[in-house]
Amino acid sequence: MARACDAIIVGAGPAGLAAAACMRVRGLNPVILEKSDAVGSVWRRHYDRLHLHTDRGHSGLPGLPMPSSYGRYPSRAQVVEYLERYAAEFDLKPQFNAPVREVRRYGATWRAEAGENTTEARVVVIATGFADFSYSPTWPGMEAFVGPILHSTRYRNPAPFAGKRVLVVGFGNSGGEIALDLAEAQVDVTLSVRGPVRIVPRDLLGLPILTWAIAQERLPARVVDFINAPAIRLAVGSIESLGMTRAAKGPRQMIEEDGRVPLLDFGTVAAIRAGRIKVRGDIASLTTKGVVFTRSPPEPFEAIILATGFRPDLRALLPDASGVLSETGKPLVSGRPTAEPGLFLCGAITAPGMLRVIGFEAARIADYASSMTSKCWTLTSKSISAATAPGSTMASSISSPAKARIASIDFQRVSTRNSILSARRRRLKCAPTNPDKRVSSGITFVLKWTG
Repeated sequence: MARACDAIIVGAGPAGLAAAACMRVRGLNPVILEKSDAVGSVWRRHYDRLHLHTDRGHSGLPGLPMPSSYGRYPSRAQVVEYLERYAAEFDLKPQFNAPVREVRRYGATWRAEAGENTTEARVVVIATGFADFSYSPTWPGMEAFVGPILHSTRYRNPAPFAGKRVLVVGFGNSGGEIALDLAEAQVDVTLSVRGPVRIVPRDLLGLPILTWAIAQERLPARVVDFINAPAIRLAVGSIESLGMTRAAKGPRQMIEEDGRVPLLDFGTVAAIRAGRIKVRGDIASLTTKGVVFTRSPPEPFEAIILATGFRPDLRALLPDASGVLSETGKPLVSGRPTAEPGLFLCGAITAPGMLRVIGFEAARIADYASSMTSKCWTLTSKSISAATAPGSTMASSISSPAKARIASIDFQRVSTRNSILSARRRRLKCAPTNPDKRVSSGITFVLKWTG
């Protein structure tokens, strides 16, 4: 028999934990279903040298800043530690080893099929991310290549590639950092840059590049790119002399129109200039022991790493969802209501400052979930009456002046954790979107009036 709760959250990564925490401080009881045996499973299997590409100050999840001891750009291990602490801080206890096969809607209820952990609720949040949807292109002759060909999700460190000639395919952030990782370990590494690119420094004039992006986020993309072009050109230098072509669209325009994030450079370009990383163009085919490029002679390689990104496809997970996914299964919206009532996705669309974006999306989703799952209040200018389910202990009628109106409603769960949850709610800045219309049972209220 399926168990019931206020909301189902699929995934215990940053998006799932943030959504659950925001719901908890609104008095909701979410259930987190996680297929692995720990929170942050994707971060646990990233390559060893990975650091956040965005600064610590803009990467904390709602209600818990990252510690200053992590430095400006936290490491992979520090992010894992932070996610564990986040779950403990908000008393989030995911159901581990609970893979969700599919999610379907039955009337007003969503059902997550997860074997003995099957769960039903009016709200479901898909927070699985896109790391399970790695994309690996194909070329003629791949089956004949005798060396390993692996996606970047399987790369850990340079040790297995010592003494080998390695080709890294793709010039996104993973490709650039993996190539740098190999070069710093004295591995003979080449980058296959398959098309026009945009490169921005991770820090510009002493500030994280995300700080600039946030300051300019209200400006049109073309204006932002025009303003920033001279400073970026000065910081990065000419890339044409390195065998690369600069994309016609600026970084911001490329993100908004194409969904492509430019390379955040913190050493890769310098390594290319120094000759420690070689650059080649696109691949035409593979041979037994090497690669044929489209615009340069064939070269021998002993291993190929595909830093070729991801192509999310949620059609199997959401087989009946209408108007939610593209024809290829890519989410159409993230952090807002979908075309299916009660279905949300969090962290489903790549964006600069992903953890920061996840925090905003989680808070919005929790607002919507609170309004959908709560008991209704009937409001008049003279009184407020609570309509509660049979057996509920909540019943209240509060008189007010005829011209009074509700300015805000503060609330907290009735439990031994009242003060903790109330403090967390304040840190999260997660006041309900429509607090004057809906609240859930089992909570106390402090009403502030203006008249």
